[in-house]
Amino acid sequence: MRITHRLLALAAAAATVAGVLTAVIDQPAQAVPATIPLKITNNSGRGDAVYIYNLGTNLATGQQGWADASGNFHAWPAGGNPPTPAPDASIVGPSNGQSTTIQMPKFSGRVYFSYGQKLVFKLTTGGLVQPAVQNPSDPNRNILFNWSEYTLNDSGLWINSTQVDMFSAPYAVAVQLPDGSTKTTGHLKSGGYNGFYNALRGQSGGWGNLIQTAPDGSVLRALSPLYGVETGALPASAMDDYVNRVWAKYTNETLTVTPFGGQPNLNYFGRVSGNVMNFTNSSGAVVTSFQKPDSASIFGCFKLLDAPNDQVRGPISRTLCAGYNRSTLLVNPNQPDPNNSSFYLDSVTNHYARNIHAQMVDGKAYGFAFDDVGNHEALVHDGNPQQASLILDPFN
Repeated sequence: MRITHRLLALAAAAATVAGVLTAVIDQPAQAVPATIPLKITNNSGRGDAVYIYNLGTNLATGQQGWADASGNFHAWPAGGNPPTPAPDASIVGPSNGQSTTIQMPKFSGRVYFSYGQKLVFKLTTGGLVQPAVQNPSDPNRNILFNWSEYTLNDSGLWINSTQVDMFSAPYAVAVQLPDGSTKTTGHLKSGGYNGFYNALRGQSGGWGNLIQTAPDGSVLRALSPLYGVETGALPASAMDDYVNRVWAKYTNETLTVTPFGGQPNLNYFGRVSGNVMNFTNSSGAVVTSFQKPDSASIFGCFKLLDAPNDQVRGPISRTLCAGYNRSTLLVNPNQPDPNNSSFYLDSVTNHYARNIHAQMVDGKAYGFAFDDVGNHEALVHDGNPQQASLILDPFN
């Protein structure tokens, strides 16, 4: 749940900023209630039954569990080894053309939705086992489903439309503001659902192998390129040529990273030496170093591009990860590149993320873990949310 952790971090940061602003303007903050409505609208055009799940961490207690339709929290019972069945946390969702409203508590978690079948959740001694459909033996492998991730806390609501792990059943998210207006993101263009899969099939290099189908041949999803590499569906060398060119360039040139938009004078300077890219600060001291990354590290923004929750390595790594996935490191030595017209233009790039962004109405998506670098993510936020929405969109 990498995105959820990032949303919670963003929420915490926003709470700090909000506190400062409140002190400055001397106005009391709006109190976020214990629950807010989540309206689920089914515009899918499908006749299947829909099941909803609200799973996550209770921010008041730190316990993991689920919320029922009224927003009441239920902690998971102890699991086992082998995993034991989890309690049925499903909520009956709306039929096609209808809406259902449930209550969202102060959580950091996921809202799953599935078509036709309930999802299978199990519990280990370490907690909930999330669906992992890159594993062919996962019990959810042949179920059509998707999820949104959110954090609701005293500073407001953050809710996203994510494709970090997979592209599947289309949906959008929204938040209603106190003045009645709505912020929305995640809608595909007309024809965008099929357009994405067709583009992936037409992309050389094995990208079409990311697509998973049901036993009847219908499309279920496309796995992220990280899972493609891990399962062998996508070559492990997918990004090697680009990495080699980056390494050659910054052996003789300097890569400047400015990780915080609000601190333009805080810069780090990267140069390659052998198999390592060292970053120095303005005083010339080495602050962190990165080994030459492989494709999995790039697509997953982890391993050799690990991003700890600190103020130096993590922000630099996030910026590098975005530059590799968007293939902007060769065209701009100053990162992050603010100009999305230069994204994904190299023949070696994250074609999965490229095609998702191309099919979005607003161009925003979470095509990889740090797609929020430069605010290109599909995320809506408000500090005083009146209602959240999950819109199940058409498949054509």
